Order: sequence, then C-alpha cells, then structure tokens
Amino acid sequence: MLSTMKLKPILVVAAHPDDEALGCGGTIARWVDEGAEVHLAFMADGIGARTPGPEEERALHQRRDAANSAANILGATSVKFDDLPDNQLDSIPLLDIAQRVEALINRYQPETVLTHHAGDLNIDHRRVHQAVMTACRPQSGHPVKTLLCFEVMSSTEWQPACTSIPFEPHWYVDISTTLDRKLAALDAYSEEMRPWPHPRSIKAVDYRARWHGATIGCEAAEAFMLARQCQ
Repeated sequence: MLSTMKLKPILVVAAHPDDEALGCGGTIARWVDEGAEVHLAFMADGIGARTPGPEEERALHQRRDAANSAANILGATSVKFDDLPDNQLDSIPLLDIAQRVEALINRYQPETVLTHHAGDLNIDHRRVHQAVMTACRPQSGHPVKTLLCFEVMSSTEWQPACTSIPFEPHWYVDISTTLDRKLAALDAYSEEMRPWPHPRSIKAVDYRARWHGATIGCEAAEAFMLARQCQ
C-alpha cells in the first residue's frame, strides 16, 4: 500500500489533540519521510469537560500549542482545530460532525483516512469514528480508498471486549525509524501524559510499540484495523 499512496494526501481525523500522536504518530512521521502530505484534524477542543471556568481559554491555547509542536515534530503538512465540546460529542447530531469531516475531505482530497476505533471507551472517539465512516461512504468518485482505525492507550484497551467491538489489529506499520519522533511528539503533550504504569505514559507507549514490533518481527510498530480498502 505504501508504494502506491506515499504521494497521495493522507488525513488523520482525531477527537482530541494527542490522540494522533498516541494512535499513529510513528506512522505519520514515516509517511511524511516517504513523501506524503499528512493533514491533521481535531474535532473537539479536548479541554472543556475538565477545565471549566476562567482557565478554559488558557488551557485551550496551551493544548493547541502542544498540538502544533507535535505536528512539527512529526512533519504534518497542516493542522485544523474544530470547536466541538469535549466529552460531549454524543450531544451533537451525527450529521453535523459528518458534514465537518466531509468538508475536510473535500478540501484535502485524501486517498487514505486514519481515525479512531469504533469500540473505544471515550464517547468522542466513537462519535468521530461514526462521523468518518458516514463521510467516507463508498460512493462513485469518492477520493478515500483506504480507512484505517488506530488505538488510543487508556481508551481502546479500557473498553471491556464483552460490551463492544474489540480492537483486533491486522494491519501494521513498521515505525522502527520513527518511534523516537512519536515519543518526542508525546513529550510536547506533557500535561496529558501520566507516570508509569499508566497506559498513557511514555514508557507504556514505548513498550506497546515494541510489542507490536515484536508481533511482526521488527523493532517497533503501530497497529490498525482496516475498515475498508478499495483498489
């Protein structure tokens, strides 16, 4: 797949700033190295539900500064911030979210889109997944040919498999040469990271990437579920 898409635009649609670095930061950096334009889009502000009151504006700017720093580390072509309410995307009509994703697709004309797994614990992740699937309906002439779903530590693995769709990866990207940039991008989100042994710790993310790498016989990898591919 990489040889045919490396010069095609790629769009990452995430609920919150830091989801992209956790879920596919190494893949973003690798594909950028191979010549791809990678565009990042965040649908929710990522701070509203946890930081109400007068500090919200400061926290919002800080989170967006971190996202821009992480994007620079990974080499992303552009970053787009939407303003939907954090942890409240279930209060927004799905059509509204899907139309925002459609606007991104019309703007960037991506051949590949990466987004959240359908079974994440976080409601915003699930709603963004639904919106992306809706916006990427396989209609004649639609630019998106490949849809990949990534995991986000402390959300994907925290949803009990008995209550949702388990994350069972079958698509891997070797990030042996870009793991250091993934971890550096997460350092930019230092306020969102947690100490070991929390799954959202640098050490846990490093271990996870190396385990995925061992699964496919390389130093480090990121894992995905393929939602659709049209050739």
